[in-house]
Amino acid sequence: VTALAEQLTHLRRETTGRFQDAVEAELAALAMEQTRFRVALEPAALGPTGADRAEFLISPNPGEPLKPLARTASGGELSRTMLALKSILARVDRVPTLIFDEVDVGIGGRTAHVIGEKLAALGKEKQVLCVTHLPQVASRGDLHFTVRKEIQGERTVIRLCRLTDEERVDELTRMLGGQEDSAMAREHAREMLSRSSTGAGR
Repeated sequence: VTALAEQLTHLRRETTGRFQDAVEAELAALAMEQTRFRVALEPAALGPTGADRAEFLISPNPGEPLKPLARTASGGELSRTMLALKSILARVDRVPTLIFDEVDVGIGGRTAHVIGEKLAALGKEKQVLCVTHLPQVASRGDLHFTVRKEIQGERTVIRLCRLTDEERVDELTRMLGGQEDSAMAREHAREMLSRSSTGAGR
């Protein structure tokens, strides 16, 4: 068993550099070009996963020291880092459902499209739940829900409502900044949903 653990340690140290480079490349595509990502392997008591303990370290900004990912990254940075990791590990990761919140905070334009594409690709391997305010990301979903706040008597009730096809167009039109009765904005929304459903632009 000890010999097998030593082999596993050797393989981990051998592949760590390539894994770090791959994660940083994914992060660069997600508008985190200056981020440094490292894997710290420390000896640990022999167990089912070997004799190492791995910790992910990150430095989101130039000049900042590497610190544990869980205690350093903001909500958006953490979500994007997890998206980068899961994009690389999708085919070997056994987790069936992934939830991303604030993955698109502080970004827009081309980066939003890239995030949408990566989430859509990940959705082919896993069930992906994503909270988003960007139409470029939302349009990539197969199913859409809205969170609605209602007043019932003296209580505030929050409901999760599944959208019909037409309501999806309404909501995407609103996210695009147009009025629901704007023909141009609605046509744009329909086009975005159509491209996503056919896989175009992915």
